[in-house]
Amino acid sequence: MSHPLFARAYARLSVSADLHGGVAAHRKDLLSGLSGRVLEVGAGNGLNFAHYPSAVSEVVAIEPERLLRESALRAAVRAGVPVDVVPGAAEALPVKSEAYDAVVFSLVLCSVRNVERALAEARRVLRPGGELRFFEHGRDERRSMATLQRGLDRTVWPLLFGNCHTSRDPVDEIRQAGFTAVSFRRVTVPEKGLRLPTSACVLGVAQRPGNVTERP
Repeated sequence: MSHPLFARAYARLSVSADLHGGVAAHRKDLLSGLSGRVLEVGAGNGLNFAHYPSAVSEVVAIEPERLLRESALRAAVRAGVPVDVVPGAAEALPVKSEAYDAVVFSLVLCSVRNVERALAEARRVLRPGGELRFFEHGRDERRSMATLQRGLDRTVWPLLFGNCHTSRDPVDEIRQAGFTAVSFRRVTVPEKGLRLPTSACVLGVAQRPGNVTERP
């Protein structure tokens, strides 16, 4: 998969959002307390890598876009934990079932082609009792913005921004996929200034049903 123009723009905008939009702090919260083996789906240019705690023994980072994957490979070298960046799609993860203690989605579910399939794959690769960590933008609670989001999604937004959709409801989708113990808080990005169609975000955790298994 290749979206070179979007990839270059995303790389610049994501760094700016980390520095000036409060996103770096949300990344740190997203990954806090993780341990063991982690699968990150849609790693982008690797901005999460610096925030993984030392208790994480391994991160396998899936990224389908070539230019973003190259940036992620460079970020992996600087990470404080082992990170392996590989190509792949969220709807067909190239890893074994029940192999990971946690799966991370960070600003990804907006752009996958099949959300239901992507979340089913996340369930498949998680150990019973494993965690799904998510930081996603989605449908705004304000009616006027939600109406604008639906209009954008039906017209130009996905074409301009790498299949990004602004009006999806990640929390509802995660629940419908069969994850339990879903907890989250709403955050706004950027925290101050102009409200964008992508400003309404959720940061949270869910669990794959089943008894927690012992790690080998």
